[in-house]
Amino acid sequence: MVARGRPRSFDIDQALDQALYVFWEKGYEGASLPDLTRAMGINRPSMYAAFGNKEALFRKVIERYSATHSALFAQALAQPTAREVAEHLLKGTAGLCSDRGNPPGCLLVRGALSCSEAADPVREELVARRAANEAAIRRRLERAKSEGDLPIDSNPADLARYLSTVMQGMTVQASGGATRAQLQKVVLTALRAWPS
Repeated sequence: MVARGRPRSFDIDQALDQALYVFWEKGYEGASLPDLTRAMGINRPSMYAAFGNKEALFRKVIERYSATHSALFAQALAQPTAREVAEHLLKGTAGLCSDRGNPPGCLLVRGALSCSEAADPVREELVARRAANEAAIRRRLERAKSEGDLPIDSNPADLARYLSTVMQGMTVQASGGATRAQLQKVVLTALRAWPS
């Protein structure tokens, strides 16, 4: 007969949500193990047993964050025109970054801003996720160009980088206290520069 451990006395999803908010507020390295276990309502042995080490927990949190925030991205890429794709991405980012129900900014950006060399694997994963998002935007804009929805001289890779840069900049601004109204002005300015 195989001995079985005690059943978990906490909700895994709820614990991940609590850890998500700690990482979102403090970044990867700024979130201490006591911060995480206190927020999750569990002790260290339970955290290690359920999630592994801090890096493994962060990776699970990133998966959860990406799954819940990917709807905005998918909706944006499904818009009928390149301009509507850009508008949806920018307005959606401004809304998410300034949602008072969440920490300001974006976990994918905030999590990596202050990573030291010791946290390079985490930083690299976050950079890779942002690069994948930019590549998806580029592919959608390439399609738009091939359909005649963008000027013939436009460069989808440059436009995708532009959108990504503005979105990431808005998350940094939101982290520093920029209001929704201020971010919406950034959106309007960015859209005025969009090729027509």
